[in-house]
Amino acid sequence: MYKLAFFVPESHLESVKSVVFASGAGRIGPYEACCFQVRGEGQFRPLAGATPHIGKTGALEKVEEYRVELVCEDHRIRAAVAALVDAHPYEEPAYDVWRLSDLDLLPRV
Repeated sequence: MYKLAFFVPESHLESVKSVVFASGAGRIGPYEACCFQVRGEGQFRPLAGATPHIGKTGALEKVEEYRVELVCEDHRIRAAVAALVDAHPYEEPAYDVWRLSDLDLLPRV
């Protein structure tokens, strides 16, 4: 099992989540489209050669964005990331992927 977290502007929040869910990510037991999201502020400065969706080359840009976190099964993670990158409005979307511990290997409490 993996955890996928990504940052997306509010204008594309629902559309990006939709394609990531359609890839099979965000399923927990008999539930689908499961995620946690929180609003925050992201910032970036496009460098020479960038073609930013928002902002201008060389200028610091601050954008209201959402951090979305969800779980994803091993065999679906590559499709989930591909769907995220394809649907995201930024040319370089920010995201994290990390493997979760297998609960069967942890001591019982």
